[in-house]
Amino acid sequence: MRHGATISAALASTLIVLGACRKSGAMQQTAQSAQSTPAADTTNTMSTMNTLTDAERADGWRLLFDGHTTNGWRGYQSQDVPSGWKVIDGVLTKSVSTGDILTTDTFGDFELDLDWKISRAGNAGIFYRGTEEYDHIYWSAPEYQLLDDANAPDGKSRLTSAGADYALYPSPAGIVKPAGEWNTARIIVKGAHVEHWLNGQKLLEYELKSPDWAAKVKASKFVAYPNYGLANRGFIAIQGDHEGTLSLRNIRIREIK
Repeated sequence: MRHGATISAALASTLIVLGACRKSGAMQQTAQSAQSTPAADTTNTMSTMNTLTDAERADGWRLLFDGHTTNGWRGYQSQDVPSGWKVIDGVLTKSVSTGDILTTDTFGDFELDLDWKISRAGNAGIFYRGTEEYDHIYWSAPEYQLLDDANAPDGKSRLTSAGADYALYPSPAGIVKPAGEWNTARIIVKGAHVEHWLNGQKLLEYELKSPDWAAKVKASKFVAYPNYGLANRGFIAIQGDHEGTLSLRNIRIREIK
């Protein structure tokens, strides 16, 4: 009985060891699979970034950034793109203070979508219906503010926080994502009607040239520029003259007929 018990005990030990080895191997395989998943997701993201579906094209959407070049963009009052702007891994980006860029085409009524992220304390903006009649585009064009609300000085006021119509119409708090994370901006302009959206939520709407809008302009620094916000058609532009990193992707526009 003692000899048989010894054999049984040895056999049981062997089975336990084999089971542990199999379990360890399965755990290693699961870990390897988990580690490989993000890479697959990243590849899928890269393959669909800066692209349009057939349905989107049929609906009138066009890309303003092809993911590889700065074609379709130039500097303000210049035919060249400022050297601070680069295309890196499918992203249009700048990391230093540099010149503003604007589309080579002009737009009147449109819907504009783009993804953006900004570094800590970063400050930038999207301008629309801008002209080149003044020394700076922000003297003619309304601005959708891009900002790290939590750390940039402009974040202390909702009038100059992320998504605001800069200095004129405030945006609500708590919608912009932290510095370094991607946000999605949408701007809709149809006639005098303007809407600002952020991450799927409408932030504000206003009417260009309305008594309310005119009163706000008169009370702002833009009063010094008589044609501010009055153009019915103009350039889309991106502000580059602040320090910090700004990154953009999936920039697309649909003209509204």
